[in-house]
Amino acid sequence: MVEQAIATTIVDAHGIVRDFKGGSGIVHALRGIDLCILPGELVALRGRSGSGKTTLLNILIGLDDPTRGSVTVLGRALARMSETERAHLRSHNVGMMFQNAHLFPSLTAQENVEIPLRLVRMEPALRTKKAREALERVHLGPRAHHRGLELSGGEQQRVALARALVHEPQFIVADEPTGNLDSMTGRDITALLREITHDTKIGMLIATHDMTVVGVADRVLKINDGLLSEE
Repeated sequence: MVEQAIATTIVDAHGIVRDFKGGSGIVHALRGIDLCILPGELVALRGRSGSGKTTLLNILIGLDDPTRGSVTVLGRALARMSETERAHLRSHNVGMMFQNAHLFPSLTAQENVEIPLRLVRMEPALRTKKAREALERVHLGPRAHHRGLELSGGEQQRVALARALVHEPQFIVADEPTGNLDSMTGRDITALLREITHDTKIGMLIATHDMTVVGVADRVLKINDGLLSEE
């Protein structure tokens, strides 16, 4: 049973509790969350601001530790990993997207996409090849040599998606990736996220308020008062 779970599960979280010390006592951000994400599955995570969405995402990729509970990513228990091992997991197996694209405006689209590969010291020719392939994957090849300042909001978010994909991760977390986009551009990005998830068989978890994302998700989860439910 354990061997099968390791082979077929991207993320497996059990009993996740996260408490914070607040001015008036303990804040119970997460109250015992169970979550499993499978390869090729796009999961939307809904919840109002402050409901614990970002806290949960950070725990699932090892940027924060739960007060109680366990998280396994790609068969590895995060609690048993050092900070160096967690950083290696993120740089090689996990992609991240945010509401803001966080591009370096003076760098070209291709140079921005190459950044994760520079961090793992990939040799230049292969780095350039992979960055160009990632940009083609998000239909932005012709804009590869345009600087961040020369790109529209939607194009910048496509670059951010290419950057999240360039090291061929098995798991992507996205925090409000369409939050700053107009509805038409948001639909385009959403369609790309769905297409890439299903084509590459990665697991993707998207924290979102966008009903377009909700509409294409394989599963929709809602977090409220630190508790998780399926819609």
